[in-house]
Amino acid sequence: MLGAMTELVVNVRGLRKKYGGTVALDGLDLGIRRGEVCGLLGPNGAGKSTCVGVLQGQRSRDGGSVEVLGADPATAGRRWRSRVGIVWQDESAPAELTVRETVRHFARYYPRPRDPEETIALVGLEAKAESRIKALSGGQRRRLDVALGVIGSPELLLLDEPTTGFDPAARHQFWELIRLLADDGTTILLTTHYLEEAEALADRLVVVAAGTAVAEGSPEELRARFGTRATVRWTEPDGAPRSEETETPTRTISALADRFGGEVPGLWVTRPTLEDVYLRLTGQSEVTR
Repeated sequence: MLGAMTELVVNVRGLRKKYGGTVALDGLDLGIRRGEVCGLLGPNGAGKSTCVGVLQGQRSRDGGSVEVLGADPATAGRRWRSRVGIVWQDESAPAELTVRETVRHFARYYPRPRDPEETIALVGLEAKAESRIKALSGGQRRRLDVALGVIGSPELLLLDEPTTGFDPAARHQFWELIRLLADDGTTILLTTHYLEEAEALADRLVVVAAGTAVAEGSPEELRARFGTRATVRWTEPDGAPRSEETETPTRTISALADRFGGEVPGLWVTRPTLEDVYLRLTGQSEVTR
């Protein structure tokens, strides 16, 4: 899939941003191909939301080059802005309006909006179209936020921690909505700290720590590149548990089988998960033993 996508919708090189004496972005490089779902991963304070703000043109930068849909967000005009949709993690529409009123109102801001009724259906709010926003659940409000993010038929959709505070059921429902948008050809940048979410949605992941990208690739590529060491666990004859990290687990198991003369008591082999790899890359933890 990605081999056929050569056009960069987002092309960031050496992006830098400081807030007073705090460095938020320290030479970040980021490229997103047309039609791709890119996950931007990193701990709180890694610079993810700052990056989204710069890409959308809402925040200035201190250095580096940024090109989004062929333009610099810092100087791009209104027509360019209509091509970029965004859903902030704490966004919400006026509480007294209904869902239908809100979507129709926002549609007027764009030169080529989606049909409001089709957009309401896309995000699964047909049954709530006449409900006031203050009566919606948290998950329903996030669906409305997505409706407002895509009502302008954006070529690029920026999602900043979109499922923060969701329960598991609401999170999975939201994932289905994002998959529909991706299947419709929308290029998506998703910032999240949920590893399961990133693995479920993203074609490619960019891991950010201390304001710079420390690794990128598909979830499978990241595991293969940075999670090569397996953990072999077994039980000694005296009942004591033992474990060993190794890049050659088959050889380790064979040696144990020779030592035990056959079956190895309590044998268990695990390989690093994407979460293990992420924690190691961001310096938050060693691979769980």
